[in-house]
Parts: sequence; structure tokens; C-alpha cells
Amino acid sequence: MNYTTHADLGGRDMPGAIVPEPEGEPFHATWEAHALALTLAMGGTGSWNIDISRSARETLPNYARLSYYQIWLAALEKLMAERSQVLPDEVAAGRMLHPPQPVKRVLHAADVPAALAKGSATERPATAPARFAVGQRVRTRTGHVDHHTRLPGYVQGRVGTVEHLHGMHVFADAHAQGLGEQPQWLYTVVFDGHTLWGAGAEAGLSVSVDAWESYLESAA
Repeated sequence: MNYTTHADLGGRDMPGAIVPEPEGEPFHATWEAHALALTLAMGGTGSWNIDISRSARETLPNYARLSYYQIWLAALEKLMAERSQVLPDEVAAGRMLHPPQPVKRVLHAADVPAALAKGSATERPATAPARFAVGQRVRTRTGHVDHHTRLPGYVQGRVGTVEHLHGMHVFADAHAQGLGEQPQWLYTVVFDGHTLWGAGAEAGLSVSVDAWESYLESAA
């Protein structure tokens, strides 16, 4: 598990280096496991979707100063406060001060393994032909967006080659804003390392990015 907070916002200037940590050590303290459990439990209520939760983490004003699970916990408090499920005065007091809000469903402990194994499919039936084909050269869009996006900053405006078509999938950018699924074609685009990092890139390096159709334009 990587506990640095920089990787989630790829392409942005962040302080310090990313320091890899040993595999198989998911938590540094007991409270971190509790933060993960609370996040999973509340996600299971259907109060928000996974892209909304990612957006809540990425838009925290103190993101760069928080550890990995501090980010998760702060985002959970933010999401729940927006829905009056847990308000700041209750967090400060450490107990319930307001009537509970109803939720769509409850994720019970015994059901967690099955729920995690099942996941949540994002592929949807194709409603239009794919705009790009395998082997086609494409350029990614540029420009800052003030909401969740799955397009890494370091590939913006770069030219790559479509390697695979994945079908139409829920568009994360729209889903994160509560605008519905708005499915789009999803592609794997491969970029040469020198295209991204310049002459200093390792020889033979390539980077694959899964990109929705609206992220791309033809580079022919």
C-alpha cells in the first residue's frame, strides 16, 4: 500500500517523492482499518457512488497535508455532512446529536466478503460505434477541470496509440458530479515514455492509460 498522497493527482506538482512501501502491510495503525471499514459500510448504503467518493477525496483543501487514510476519513466526513448523516458538531462530540437519516440499504458485516467479490460492473451496452480503432494515433485533451477526472495530467496533450477497445463504460467524470452514467467508449492508449518524459525517459518505457472517448481526438 502506498501511503503517500501524491499519486491520486497525477500530473500535478506535489511536494516530496513517492516512497514505495512493502506489500502486505495495509495499515499503520488500528484506526486506519476502522476508517476503511466505515468508508466501505457507508459506500454500501448507496448514499453516493464510487466516483463521487473519489471526487470528495481529491477536492479536500488540505489534501497534500494528509496521510492516505486521513484523506479517506476526511472525505467520508465531508460526504456524510453534505447529507446530514453526521454533522461536524457530532464529530467533535464523538456521539450522535441529531436524528439519524434513513439510508437505502445497510451493508452487514457477514455480507462484506461477497459484496467486495461481486464488485460493481461499469460496462454498458454499446449505443454508438467507436470513434477510434486499434492502431489509430490519438491526442489527449488539455485543460484543467475542476471535478473528478480519470485522465492523468502527465498525458494531457500527448499523442499515443489505441491498443484496445473495452466497450462502453460509465463515464466517471459525469458520474462523480451526479449527472448520471453517460456511458462512453473506453480505450487503452499506449504512450512512449519519451513522449511523456522527454529524452531522460528509460529506454523502451511505455505507459498505458485507459481513456474515455471524450478525452481523445484524432492525431492523424
